[in-house]
This record gives sequence, structure tokens and C-alpha cells, in this order.
Amino acid sequence: MDHVIATSVVAQQEMAQRLGLNVSDLTCFGYVLGAGEDLLTAGDLASRLHVTTGAVTGIVNRLERAGYVARRPDPADRRRVRIAALPAATARVTSLYGPYYARLTEQFDGYSPAEIAVLHDWFTRTGKLMTDYLDEIRQNPGL
Repeated sequence: MDHVIATSVVAQQEMAQRLGLNVSDLTCFGYVLGAGEDLLTAGDLASRLHVTTGAVTGIVNRLERAGYVARRPDPADRRRVRIAALPAATARVTSLYGPYYARLTEQFDGYSPAEIAVLHDWFTRTGKLMTDYLDEIRQNPGL
């Protein structure tokens, strides 16, 4: 598992570099993409990235200058803006990640539905465990 995590970190660095971003900005853009049509606010992004709203403003500014996102007014609250992925940026990221995800899909095709259910459960539970532990160590700087 340590090998998979380390390789994932290195891969994210490589992908970010190829896209002209840093890892934090790419991670933020990933959250924007993952939200789809349910556009996120800066506060939503700050919470997911575990950074301040001031820090996320800097990230969104960089993504906007690089042509990855645009700020859109929130139709329900004019004081708030939402962050939208730009189509050209989405296409750039999709072209880079597409072959990787195609290979993952092909790999998952080799598993039975029962095995996929176990994998889904493991990833869901492990993701929550990781998030909970990160929250715990953030609240206890002595760890």
C-alpha cells in the first residue's frame, strides 16, 4: 500500500507539472471537476483542501489566470461566487488522465461484481479513515 500511495504522490506531481500547475492547484481543480454542474464555492474548496479561505483565493486566482476556472455568480446569493471548470481546461486534463483511467477501467473489468463491491467498500472506508485521521492530527499538533 505504501508503494501505491508513494507512486500516486509522484504521479500527481508529474501530472501537475505537465499541466503547468502545482499539486495543490491540481487537487483543487480536481474537486471543481468532481462537483460537475453543482459548482463549489471558495469555502467549499477551502474545506475540502483543509486550507483557509484566503489560501484558496490564491489557488483560485492562479487557476483562473492559467485558464482552468472561472468565477460565476451564485444565483441564490449575489454575494457569493461559485467556481466553474472551463471546457478547454477540462479537455486538457481529460486527455492527460483519460488513458490512465481507461487502464484502470480495464483492470477493474477483471474483477467479479462481488470483488468490486469489496474494493468499493475498502476504498470508501479507507478514504473516511484517512480523512478522520488527518482531522485528528490537524487538531493535535503534538502528534
